[in-house]
Amino acid sequence: MSAAYQTLVRLILPEGMLEYFELTGVQPSASGQLNIYLEEKNLPPAGYEKAHIESKGFLPETAVQDFPIRGHKVALCIRRRRWEIKQSGEIITRDWDLVRKGARMPTEFGTFLKGISLG
Repeated sequence: MSAAYQTLVRLILPEGMLEYFELTGVQPSASGQLNIYLEEKNLPPAGYEKAHIESKGFLPETAVQDFPIRGHKVALCIRRRRWEIKQSGEIITRDWDLVRKGARMPTEFGTFLKGISLG
């Protein structure tokens, strides 16, 4: 990702977003809404860094309304990752409440995380 592109993306998305998600696409809808597609990075959740886990794809996509950009409604279309603990077969996901409480992050990103924790 070029430096100019990354700077622009960081200005548009909630602060801290690119630490956990990758931008995979941007597409306007027929209604004029701008859909920004993001996928959670394949980084082990807190507490599982040393466990033998394997990515098992994504949960169903969740759309979160964000601030308008140049008069267009914006939806952040989020695909959260899930992992399997190989020893037990248990499926886990990142605990966004834990991330929000344990990390120093701006209110904007904390509020955003609250929106996707329900999905």
